[in-house]
Amino acid sequence: MIEPTPLQVTLETVRFWAIVALLGLGVFFTLVSTIGVLRLPDIYARAHTASQTDTLGAGFALAGVALAFGWQHAAVYTVLLLFFVFITNPTAAHAIARSAAETGVEPILAEEGEPDDSTAETEGETR
Repeated sequence: MIEPTPLQVTLETVRFWAIVALLGLGVFFTLVSTIGVLRLPDIYARAHTASQTDTLGAGFALAGVALAFGWQHAAVYTVLLLFFVFITNPTAAHAIARSAAETGVEPILAEEGEPDDSTAETEGETR
């Protein structure tokens, strides 16, 4: 049996940690998307967070899977799937938001009497 060179061992270690990092980022962005969809108030904000972070989450996860497959046919299919997700996810979110706008769904805005974070004053502070 042929022993691997130190360079091969180093490259395999870097590849392993790159796969772990990509999959970890994919899980993180998918979790952020899930929390955003549950917490945000209306269809427009939910579609925005779902399209952005799900695209990133799926993108990082699929990149990690493609890197794990190496130079196989499955890696090519994974990259094609990644391209498909990058095209369809934002397009679907746009279609949902446009449909909501055309049917008259109003976005939830801050009330006029309610100060937002940028204009809120703290006690004792003067301008």
